[in-house]
Amino acid sequence: MEDLKFESEVKAVDHFHKQYESLTNEIGKVIIGQNDVVEKVLISIFSKGHCLLVGVPGLAKTLLVNTIAQALGLSFSRIQFTPDLMPSDIIGSEILDENRKFQFNKGPLFANLILADEINRTPPKTQSALLEAMQEKAVTSSGHTYKLSDPFFVLATQNPIEQEGTYPLPEAQLDRFMFNVWVDYPSFQEEVDVVKSTTSGQSVAVQNVMTAQEILFYQQLVRKIPVADNVIEYAVRLAAKTRIGKGAPEIVKNYIAWGAGPRASQYLVIGAKCHALLRGKYSPDMEDVNAVAIPILRHRIVRNYKAEADGFTVEKIITSLTE
Repeated sequence: MEDLKFESEVKAVDHFHKQYESLTNEIGKVIIGQNDVVEKVLISIFSKGHCLLVGVPGLAKTLLVNTIAQALGLSFSRIQFTPDLMPSDIIGSEILDENRKFQFNKGPLFANLILADEINRTPPKTQSALLEAMQEKAVTSSGHTYKLSDPFFVLATQNPIEQEGTYPLPEAQLDRFMFNVWVDYPSFQEEVDVVKSTTSGQSVAVQNVMTAQEILFYQQLVRKIPVADNVIEYAVRLAAKTRIGKGAPEIVKNYIAWGAGPRASQYLVIGAKCHALLRGKYSPDMEDVNAVAIPILRHRIVRNYKAEADGFTVEKIITSLTE
């Protein structure tokens, strides 16, 4: 990080904004469309958070993560979660070496970017091993603690269609993810472009735009950015509005069974900071909070039966609260 020295934080923000534009251009060579998904994944990385992608199969989720890892110069590991996957399969295990001494054999979790594919297909024991690593940035095996790579980022995917034989993540575990991003189908023109590029036999090389050291520097930069008290109060008030209690809005009283906790307020502020920096702004405002509100609150709010019966989605409830 010694080579990243700027005269002021303003210069550092300007450089970060330029780097982000180069990064999205490079990712755009391979990933057509999905601009909002790419932005949210990058905000998660620069905010030291983790991301949950929900979408049907075949929407290039694996390709997206692999491309981002290449552009950021990070090591990438894909773990396919299955019902018979054990914690040792992802963390690693102790093995006897040729000198008859136990040696820790690192699992696929020891990489910068982890794609946890279909995380809800594996039992809670294995899910909790991954979630512990996400929180502690370290794993424990046979009484020894091993630090994970830095930066460390988990992108987990879920298929919203097939729910037979799955182990849905409890709300407390979902709360560990900064974002819950919905990956939708591409537009007609985007799908035409995808088909053209993937059936022509031409391969595109992704250039490395950043280094791990630069990412760590920018993660610290995001934390240092000042935020006005009224913006922090707005973020906290927005999270508090989702909770049932005295003074709760009518829509919350009618349609929400459980609201977002304090971690949502923290992520709303840090997410707003990063969202502002990516646009070349030096401090976030309420619009930046609103821009990250849906993916941050979506998995932290539990609707009641009345909301489902009346067709009130979580997104609709959050939008009404931000308005």
